[in-house]
Amino acid sequence: MPYVTHSDAERSAMLDAVGVSNPDDLFDIPESVRFDGEYEIEARSERATRSTVEGILDESPDLTEFLGGGHYDHYVPSVVDHLSLRSEFLTSYTQYQPEITQGFLQALFEFQSLVVELTGLGIANCSMYDRATALGEAALLADRVRATSGETVLVPDAISDRMRSVLENYTDGPGIAVDTYPTTGGTVDVNALAERIDDDTSMVYAATPNARGLLEPDLDAVGDLTDEHDALFCVGSDAVALAVLEPPESYGADIVVGDAGVLGLPTTYGMGLGLFACREDFLRQVPGRLVGTSEDAAGNRAYTLTLQTREQHIRRERATSNICTNQAWLALRAAIHAAWLGPDGLVDLAEECVAGVRETCERIDALDGFTAPVYDGHHFREALVDTDAPAADVVDHCRHAGLALRTVEDGDTERLAVCVTDTNREQVDALVDALAGYGGAA
Repeated sequence: MPYVTHSDAERSAMLDAVGVSNPDDLFDIPESVRFDGEYEIEARSERATRSTVEGILDESPDLTEFLGGGHYDHYVPSVVDHLSLRSEFLTSYTQYQPEITQGFLQALFEFQSLVVELTGLGIANCSMYDRATALGEAALLADRVRATSGETVLVPDAISDRMRSVLENYTDGPGIAVDTYPTTGGTVDVNALAERIDDDTSMVYAATPNARGLLEPDLDAVGDLTDEHDALFCVGSDAVALAVLEPPESYGADIVVGDAGVLGLPTTYGMGLGLFACREDFLRQVPGRLVGTSEDAAGNRAYTLTLQTREQHIRRERATSNICTNQAWLALRAAIHAAWLGPDGLVDLAEECVAGVRETCERIDALDGFTAPVYDGHHFREALVDTDAPAADVVDHCRHAGLALRTVEDGDTERLAVCVTDTNREQVDALVDALAGYGGAA
């Protein structure tokens, strides 16, 4: 441990205090995956390494994706790269010194302002890791602020396994239970939720668009139910969909979480950008960073990280959240993209996400052996498709045609999911032709 400043005596005292003799005993790492000091990677020159990597990448098929499922690709204008890749942004650390980071702080303030305007709620932080961790933080906030002792979070039965897994990781330590309520016809079953919710419920979560791509029609009724039981209402959405939806505050949302990475990011398959907004009542319970405005000595408007006493680097174990950072650079990219689009452009992009999936479903539904969409209602970006043939076989067929689709376990039925955005809409003809070649045209 050459870079640790503790003396041997100090290290021994700490190990004795926790009852182990060696730092390795603190980690439960199987022998099969422990580093043994050898990487077992053949040494190569830079030129040979590039050639090897290019050869591996060339083996990957070049597919047009219609995947969706939480990863949504929208065209990112070149100005986002040109500005965000400037060294003063790319190498910037947390903006603790406002006197030298006014530009970045202003961009993060604009990101917060965008989220506030889209959600209708009074407070937004300057980003979270992703949608799932934002949901976990919402559950912890609800547990802290709810007046009664209920500690159950209700989520729809169709929530993705990944979202639920992250939520359960967050809630396991504090002893918060995660349970589901039914959906019917692809959306919230309000009557079933009314029977399930009680005074032990601390928070109810519903997403629009939901995991099946549907826009929820009865969120005002869900808001009324949560209000009746003094529970918090958490709505999941994303920064593009919110451009054409009613602000969640208008139907009773206390917290909004979601994906802001639909702006400023290409498809990244893992890296995310979460948004988090809530009512002003919860200002001091907000996780992560908050950028506020002030005045400098000359009376000019200035920006600074504010209310830091909520955070882990000051309050330690008494902090409102263990997240002590945020996706600042990604939030910068989202803010640039939103500013480039402007209000009208953002609405146009959202409307294309509605029209694209609707028109695609109409064309697929006209094919023999396919029914699209499975559920009636308004869809955003994606929808489920029924097939007479096994859905997995259809996916394999489309893959050989250069198209990537996915299957979804929807109850006891395996279905296709089709996602259409501005970046793949020109390839819908190829998708319909591939499906027609499998199932036969009407």
